Amino acid sequence: MVSMRALECLVAIVDQDSLTKAAAALHMSQPALSHQIAAIERELGTAVVERLPRGIRPTAAGLAGRRVAAGAGGRIRIACAETMTAWVLVPVLRSWRRRFPDVELDLREYTSADTMLEVLRAGAADIAVGPPPTLTDEHVEVLGREEIVVVASAEHRFSRMDAVPLAELAAEPLVLYNPGNGHGVWVDQFAAQRGVVLPQPVLRTGSPRTAAQLAASGMGVAIVPFSALTPRPGGTIRSLDPVELRDVVVVVAAPHDDLLRRFVGDLKRRGLPASRLPDPGAAGRSSGTAGAA
Repeated sequence: MVSMRALECLVAIVDQDSLTKAAAALHMSQPALSHQIAAIERELGTAVVERLPRGIRPTAAGLAGRRVAAGAGGRIRIACAETMTAWVLVPVLRSWRRRFPDVELDLREYTSADTMLEVLRAGAADIAVGPPPTLTDEHVEVLGREEIVVVASAEHRFSRMDAVPLAELAAEPLVLYNPGNGHGVWVDQFAAQRGVVLPQPVLRTGSPRTAAQLAASGMGVAIVPFSALTPRPGGTIRSLDPVELRDVVVVVAAPHDDLLRRFVGDLKRRGLPASRLPDPGAAGRSSGTAGAA
Protein backbone atom coordinates (compact mmCIF):
# COMPACT_ATOMS: atom_id res chain seq x y z
CA MET A 1 0.00 0.00 0.00
CA VAL A 2 1.28 3.47 -0.86
CA SER A 3 2.11 5.34 2.35
CA MET A 4 0.94 8.85 3.18
CA ARG A 5 4.59 9.95 3.32
CA ALA A 6 5.19 8.71 -0.22
CA LEU A 7 2.08 10.56 -1.45
CA GLU A 8 3.31 13.67 0.31
CA CYS A 9 6.57 13.38 -1.65
CA LEU A 10 4.69 12.94 -4.93
CA VAL A 11 2.59 16.04 -4.21
CA ALA A 12 5.75 18.09 -3.61
CA ILE A 13 7.38 16.89 -6.84
CA VAL A 14 4.31 17.64 -8.95
CA ASP A 15 3.90 21.06 -7.33
CA GLN A 16 7.56 22.03 -7.56
CA ASP A 17 8.37 20.46 -10.96
CA SER A 18 11.77 19.61 -9.54
CA LEU A 19 13.26 16.85 -7.39
CA THR A 20 15.74 19.30 -5.89
CA LYS A 21 13.08 21.89 -4.96
CA ALA A 22 10.71 19.21 -3.67
CA ALA A 23 13.44 17.72 -1.45
CA ALA A 24 14.20 21.18 -0.05
CA ALA A 25 10.51 21.86 0.61
CA LEU A 26 10.18 18.58 2.48
CA HIS A 27 13.49 19.02 4.36
CA MET A 28 14.81 15.69 3.14
CA SER A 29 17.65 14.52 0.93
CA GLN A 30 17.11 14.00 -2.79
CA PRO A 31 18.07 10.28 -2.60
CA ALA A 32 15.48 9.78 0.15
CA LEU A 33 12.87 11.54 -1.98
CA SER A 34 13.75 9.39 -4.99
CA HIS A 35 13.40 6.31 -2.80
CA GLN A 36 9.83 7.31 -1.85
CA ILE A 37 8.90 7.86 -5.50
CA ALA A 38 10.42 4.53 -6.46
CA ALA A 39 8.27 2.88 -3.78
CA ILE A 40 5.13 4.37 -5.34
CA GLU A 41 6.17 3.19 -8.80
CA ARG A 42 6.83 -0.34 -7.54
CA GLU A 43 3.44 -0.42 -5.84
CA LEU A 44 1.59 0.87 -8.91
CA GLY A 45 3.70 -0.95 -11.46
CA THR A 46 4.10 2.19 -13.54
CA ALA A 47 6.06 5.44 -13.57
CA VAL A 48 4.55 8.46 -11.80
CA VAL A 49 7.09 11.01 -13.07
CA GLU A 50 8.99 11.36 -16.32
CA ARG A 51 12.61 12.54 -16.08
CA LEU A 52 13.36 15.28 -18.63
CA PRO A 53 16.63 17.03 -19.50
CA ARG A 54 15.33 20.05 -17.60
CA GLY A 55 13.24 18.98 -14.68
CA ILE A 56 10.48 16.39 -14.46
CA ARG A 57 6.92 15.92 -15.64
CA PRO A 58 4.21 13.89 -13.89
CA THR A 59 2.70 11.02 -15.80
CA ALA A 60 -1.03 10.36 -15.88
CA ALA A 61 -0.54 7.97 -12.96
CA GLY A 62 1.38 10.68 -11.09
CA LEU A 63 -1.39 13.22 -11.63
CA ALA A 64 -3.92 10.66 -10.39
CA GLY A 65 -1.80 10.19 -7.28
CA ARG A 66 -1.72 13.97 -6.78
CA ARG A 67 -5.53 14.01 -7.01
CA VAL A 68 -5.76 11.30 -4.34
CA ALA A 69 -3.44 13.23 -2.04
CA ALA A 70 -5.43 16.42 -2.56
CA GLY A 71 -8.55 14.81 -1.11
CA ALA A 72 -10.48 13.79 -4.21
CA GLY A 73 -9.76 10.20 -3.20
CA GLY A 74 -7.48 8.28 -0.90
CA ARG A 75 -7.53 6.62 2.49
CA ILE A 76 -7.20 7.79 6.08
CA ARG A 77 -6.48 5.21 8.77
CA ILE A 78 -7.67 6.49 12.15
CA ALA A 79 -6.71 5.17 15.57
CA CYS A 80 -9.05 6.51 18.24
CA ALA A 81 -9.51 6.17 21.99
CA GLU A 82 -12.64 4.08 22.38
CA THR A 83 -14.43 6.68 24.52
CA MET A 84 -13.93 9.37 21.86
CA THR A 85 -15.34 7.82 18.70
CA ALA A 86 -18.94 8.92 19.24
CA TRP A 87 -17.93 11.94 21.32
CA VAL A 88 -15.47 13.56 18.87
CA LEU A 89 -15.17 11.68 15.59
CA VAL A 90 -18.67 10.78 14.43
CA PRO A 91 -19.78 14.26 13.24
CA VAL A 92 -16.58 14.70 11.20
CA LEU A 93 -16.73 11.17 9.80
CA ARG A 94 -20.34 11.75 8.74
CA SER A 95 -19.42 15.04 7.08
CA TRP A 96 -16.51 13.48 5.18
CA ARG A 97 -18.61 10.55 4.02
CA ARG A 98 -20.99 13.07 2.45
CA ARG A 99 -18.42 15.54 1.08
CA PHE A 100 -15.65 13.13 0.01
CA PRO A 101 -17.29 9.79 -0.86
CA ASP A 102 -14.13 8.60 -2.65
CA VAL A 103 -12.01 8.88 0.51
CA GLU A 104 -11.85 5.58 2.40
CA LEU A 105 -12.02 6.03 6.18
CA ASP A 106 -10.68 3.18 8.31
CA LEU A 107 -11.28 3.32 12.08
CA ARG A 108 -9.78 1.22 14.85
CA GLU A 109 -10.44 1.82 18.54
CA TYR A 110 -7.95 1.42 21.38
CA THR A 111 -7.79 1.76 25.16
CA SER A 112 -4.22 3.12 25.34
CA ALA A 113 -2.69 6.27 23.85
CA ASP A 114 0.75 4.66 23.92
CA THR A 115 -0.55 1.67 21.96
CA MET A 116 -2.05 4.02 19.36
CA LEU A 117 1.31 5.77 19.04
CA GLU A 118 3.04 2.43 18.46
CA VAL A 119 0.51 1.60 15.73
CA LEU A 120 1.06 5.00 14.09
CA ARG A 121 4.85 4.69 14.21
CA ALA A 122 4.61 1.21 12.69
CA GLY A 123 2.83 2.71 9.68
CA ALA A 124 -0.56 1.13 10.43
CA ALA A 125 -2.35 4.41 11.22
CA ASP A 126 -2.19 7.94 9.81
CA ILE A 127 -3.63 9.80 12.80
CA ALA A 128 -4.36 8.97 16.44
CA VAL A 129 -7.11 10.74 18.41
CA GLY A 130 -7.14 10.56 22.20
CA PRO A 131 -5.33 11.66 25.34
CA PRO A 132 -1.62 12.49 24.96
CA PRO A 133 0.77 9.53 24.83
CA THR A 134 3.42 9.32 27.52
CA LEU A 135 6.11 10.72 25.23
CA THR A 136 6.26 11.49 21.51
CA ASP A 137 8.24 13.53 19.01
CA GLU A 138 5.51 13.17 16.37
CA HIS A 139 3.42 16.15 15.24
CA VAL A 140 0.64 16.82 17.77
CA GLU A 141 -2.43 19.07 17.49
CA VAL A 142 -4.52 19.88 20.59
CA LEU A 143 -8.31 19.68 20.14
CA GLY A 144 -9.19 20.86 23.63
CA ARG A 145 -9.34 19.64 27.24
CA GLU A 146 -11.72 17.27 28.96
CA GLU A 147 -12.48 16.92 32.65
CA ILE A 148 -11.72 13.83 34.71
CA VAL A 149 -14.75 13.11 36.92
CA VAL A 150 -15.94 10.80 39.70
CA VAL A 151 -19.00 8.58 39.18
CA ALA A 152 -20.97 6.87 41.97
CA SER A 153 -24.52 5.73 42.63
CA ALA A 154 -27.38 8.20 43.11
CA GLU A 155 -27.54 7.41 46.86
CA HIS A 156 -23.80 7.68 47.46
CA ARG A 157 -22.48 10.18 50.02
CA PHE A 158 -20.72 12.00 47.16
CA SER A 159 -24.15 13.18 46.01
CA ARG A 160 -24.14 15.58 48.97
CA MET A 161 -20.75 17.05 47.99
CA ASP A 162 -20.10 19.77 45.42
CA ALA A 163 -16.77 18.18 44.44
CA VAL A 164 -14.73 15.21 45.63
CA PRO A 165 -11.13 15.43 46.90
CA LEU A 166 -9.09 12.52 45.59
CA ALA A 167 -8.25 11.44 49.16
CA GLU A 168 -11.95 10.64 49.72
CA LEU A 169 -11.59 7.69 47.32
CA ALA A 170 -8.99 5.96 49.51
CA ALA A 171 -11.76 4.37 51.61
CA GLU A 172 -14.17 3.61 48.77
CA PRO A 173 -14.77 0.40 46.80
CA LEU A 174 -13.39 1.24 43.37
CA VAL A 175 -14.11 0.16 39.82
CA LEU A 176 -10.69 0.26 38.14
CA TYR A 177 -9.15 -0.96 34.90
CA ASN A 178 -7.48 -4.00 33.41
CA PRO A 179 -3.67 -4.02 33.28
CA GLY A 180 -2.44 -2.16 30.21
CA ASN A 181 -5.51 0.07 29.96
CA GLY A 182 -4.24 3.56 29.25
CA HIS A 183 -6.70 5.35 31.52
CA GLY A 184 -5.93 2.88 34.31
CA VAL A 185 -2.22 3.72 34.03
CA TRP A 186 -3.13 7.43 34.14
CA VAL A 187 -5.27 6.98 37.28
CA ASP A 188 -2.46 5.12 39.06
CA GLN A 189 0.06 7.85 38.18
CA PHE A 190 -2.40 10.61 39.08
CA ALA A 191 -3.00 9.14 42.55
CA ALA A 192 0.70 8.50 43.17
CA GLN A 193 1.62 12.09 42.25
CA ARG A 194 -0.87 13.35 44.85
CA GLY A 195 0.20 10.95 47.57
CA VAL A 196 -3.08 9.03 47.62
CA VAL A 197 -3.01 5.24 47.96
CA LEU A 198 -6.03 3.76 46.18
CA PRO A 199 -7.47 0.49 47.56
CA GLN A 200 -7.65 -2.73 45.60
CA PRO A 201 -10.63 -2.59 43.23
CA VAL A 202 -13.80 -4.56 43.71
CA LEU A 203 -14.00 -4.92 39.93
CA ARG A 204 -11.85 -4.24 36.87
CA THR A 205 -12.96 -3.46 33.33
CA GLY A 206 -11.33 -2.60 30.03
CA SER A 207 -13.51 0.42 29.30
CA PRO A 208 -14.05 3.74 31.13
CA ARG A 209 -17.58 3.83 29.69
CA THR A 210 -18.33 0.49 31.33
CA ALA A 211 -16.70 1.68 34.55
CA ALA A 212 -19.03 4.71 34.59
CA GLN A 213 -22.12 2.55 34.09
CA LEU A 214 -21.01 0.07 36.78
CA ALA A 215 -20.31 2.85 39.27
CA ALA A 216 -23.65 4.53 38.59
CA SER A 217 -25.40 1.20 39.26
CA GLY A 218 -23.81 0.94 42.71
CA MET A 219 -20.89 -1.43 42.04
CA GLY A 220 -18.36 1.07 43.39
CA VAL A 221 -16.80 4.42 42.55
CA ALA A 222 -15.02 5.15 39.26
CA ILE A 223 -12.68 7.84 37.95
CA VAL A 224 -13.44 8.40 34.27
CA PRO A 225 -12.80 10.95 31.52
CA PHE A 226 -15.74 13.11 30.50
CA SER A 227 -15.79 11.38 27.10
CA ALA A 228 -16.80 8.16 28.90
CA LEU A 229 -20.13 9.76 29.87
CA THR A 230 -21.61 9.01 26.43
CA PRO A 231 -24.27 7.78 26.93
CA ARG A 232 -24.72 9.69 30.19
CA PRO A 233 -25.03 7.27 33.12
CA GLY A 234 -27.47 7.86 35.94
CA GLY A 235 -26.19 8.26 39.47
CA THR A 236 -23.85 10.87 40.88
CA ILE A 237 -21.27 12.62 38.70
CA ARG A 238 -18.89 15.02 40.43
CA SER A 239 -15.76 17.00 39.66
CA LEU A 240 -12.57 16.25 41.52
CA ASP A 241 -11.38 18.88 43.99
CA PRO A 242 -9.34 20.53 42.60
CA VAL A 243 -10.75 20.14 39.09
CA GLU A 244 -8.59 17.97 36.84
CA LEU A 245 -8.45 18.61 33.07
CA ARG A 246 -6.60 16.58 30.43
CA ASP A 247 -5.69 17.43 26.84
CA VAL A 248 -7.34 15.70 23.89
CA VAL A 249 -4.93 15.55 20.96
CA VAL A 250 -4.44 14.35 17.41
CA VAL A 251 -1.06 12.77 16.62
CA VAL A 252 -0.34 13.05 12.88
CA ALA A 253 2.07 10.80 10.99
CA ALA A 254 2.54 13.11 7.98
CA PRO A 255 1.50 16.66 8.96
CA HIS A 256 2.22 18.10 5.48
CA ASP A 257 -0.08 15.63 3.74
CA ASP A 258 -2.98 17.58 2.24
CA LEU A 259 -5.60 14.92 2.98
CA LEU A 260 -4.60 14.51 6.61
CA ARG A 261 -4.21 18.25 7.09
CA ARG A 262 -7.75 18.79 5.81
CA PHE A 263 -9.21 16.09 8.08
CA VAL A 264 -7.35 17.35 11.17
CA GLY A 265 -8.39 20.90 10.28
CA ASP A 266 -12.04 19.82 10.34
CA LEU A 267 -11.53 18.19 13.75
CA LYS A 268 -9.97 21.36 15.12
CA ARG A 269 -12.65 23.63 13.67
CA ARG A 270 -15.37 21.54 15.27
CA GLY A 271 -13.47 21.27 18.55
CA LEU A 272 -14.71 19.26 21.49
CA PRO A 273 -18.37 18.99 22.46
CA ALA A 274 -19.26 19.67 26.11
CA SER A 275 -16.22 18.42 27.98
CA ARG A 276 -16.67 19.32 31.66
CA LEU A 277 -19.29 19.63 34.37
CA PRO A 278 -20.80 23.01 35.27
CA ASP A 279 -19.57 24.73 38.42
CA PRO A 280 -21.07 23.46 41.69
CA GLY A 281 -23.55 26.33 41.91
CA ALA A 282 -25.07 25.70 38.49
CA ALA A 283 -28.65 24.47 38.24
CA GLY A 284 -29.14 20.80 37.49
CA ARG A 285 -26.03 19.66 39.37
CA SER A 286 -28.06 17.48 41.69
CA SER A 287 -27.56 13.71 41.77
CA GLY A 288 -28.63 12.02 38.58
CA THR A 289 -29.09 15.27 36.65
CA ALA A 290 -25.52 16.49 36.30
CA GLY A 291 -25.50 18.08 32.87
CA ALA A 292 -22.79 19.04 30.45
CA ALA A 293 -21.49 22.56 30.42
